[in-house]
Amino acid sequence: MKTIKCMMDHLYWADGRILDALEESKTKNKDLLKLVRHVSVAERVWLDRLQGKGSAQYSLWEETEDLLAIRTMFQENAEQYRVYIEGLKEFELDEMIDYENQSGVPFRTSARDILLQVLLHGQYHRGQINRTLRIESAEPAQVDYITFTRL
Repeated sequence: MKTIKCMMDHLYWADGRILDALEESKTKNKDLLKLVRHVSVAERVWLDRLQGKGSAQYSLWEETEDLLAIRTMFQENAEQYRVYIEGLKEFELDEMIDYENQSGVPFRTSARDILLQVLLHGQYHRGQINRTLRIESAEPAQVDYITFTRL
């Protein structure tokens, strides 16, 4: 549980760093903004599933220009994940969660694997965002885990 908590703290930090880099770049790249929104919405979708709620109301791929709304969603996600994880006991990580994907297909996955999905999904897309920032001659965000641990 300690490792997952630490990795989630890294996720919250890395989400903030990516948003800071996007704001500093002043990018108007719609695909890039759509991608960062996707990360925030996916975090929310998985949280709702962990909490036994449906997620059909979310659209994972919408255009946006509102970085402030995305930042707010990331902050809300972080607050809610902290509450969820603080209330989680070690054995509950291996409990199976029943949920439906965005297309209504049923699945059953452990809470541990869902949390790992959230962590790895975000890191994957943060890499894509950083690559695009570099291509646009903007400064990418340093989001490596080791950088986080040095704080």
